[in-house]
Amino acid sequence: MTLIVTMTKTERTYIIAEAGVNHNGSIDMAKQLIAVAVDAGADAVKFQTFRAEKLVSQSAPKAEYQVNTTDAAESQFEMIKKLELNKNDHEVLIQYCQKRGIEFLSTPFDFESIDLLVNTLNLSRLKLPSGEITNAPLLLHAAKTGKPIILSTGMSTLGEIEVALGVLAFGYTGSDEPPSLQAFETAYTSTLGHIALQNKVTLLHCTTEYPAPFAEVNLRAMSTLQQAFGLPVGYSDHTAGLAISVAAVALGAVIIEKHFTLDRTLPGPDHKASLEPDELKQMVRSIREVELALGSPIKQPAASELRNRPVARKSLVANRDIRKGESFTQDNLAVKRPGDGISPICYWEWLGKIADRDYQHDDKVQS
Repeated sequence: MTLIVTMTKTERTYIIAEAGVNHNGSIDMAKQLIAVAVDAGADAVKFQTFRAEKLVSQSAPKAEYQVNTTDAAESQFEMIKKLELNKNDHEVLIQYCQKRGIEFLSTPFDFESIDLLVNTLNLSRLKLPSGEITNAPLLLHAAKTGKPIILSTGMSTLGEIEVALGVLAFGYTGSDEPPSLQAFETAYTSTLGHIALQNKVTLLHCTTEYPAPFAEVNLRAMSTLQQAFGLPVGYSDHTAGLAISVAAVALGAVIIEKHFTLDRTLPGPDHKASLEPDELKQMVRSIREVELALGSPIKQPAASELRNRPVARKSLVANRDIRKGESFTQDNLAVKRPGDGISPICYWEWLGKIADRDYQHDDKVQS
């Protein structure tokens, strides 16, 4: 028999509505996305912060899904250049998020973007994407800010994740040693490094494909991550629909990140793999319902069940008229509803007993 170990969920799921670059370069559209996230009940709305010149080379090819969803003749650089948000854009969006009561998050892709988010805009945490998990300089720069980090782990092995965590531990602990693989390993295995990671880092399981095939999601790997690293684990969902996000919460995800759009038919690289507004709202509602349903690990009757117990359970009753002095037998003793009499768990104890009164057919047996 194979034992499937699941994580134990102990807190409310933090839901990140991933707007990403689905604003198509329009601040008005970005504000509409924020409004949709608020209406859906998400905890945060997340964008992306980058400078195209620092992110990709002029000749970098597009991913296959990007070729299929954007102008095939356009380079990756040209595509993302149109999707940049400048400092003023960020300030406008943060102010709007504050007005609407939702947390603003953004994923930085370069040093300048990290500094903007942390030093200028004072974001409370950073989200680093799967594609940067081997970018040790970026990981180190992020950790040196001291901010909590949500790290996606798409395309990664456990070994690669461990190395990345070593870089973060090195950055958080402020080691005076020069950065090196040995120094990262030392920081990772140190008590201070362990404490820093526990307090600062959340891992997100992820399948980096848009949309991600259901057969390649491997949600059980969430438990593997939690057991391997002892850190909180969530899920960044690139599948179509909302079922997998809800399932991840049932398995213990502490964070859910999900792309959404105003309209899947809009031009742009990520719209087709995103939820539309009504779907995002349904996902959040479903997650909150699952959280209520997860409840407690204690198995006991729920309050609502107690009133149904006498109706649903059964009691010992006379299967026919029984005269005082007769013995109870398998022929004259039956088990029927309601369950407010003697429990049928005592059936065999009553066989052979003498009736101390007369019973009519279907009367409950009384002690």
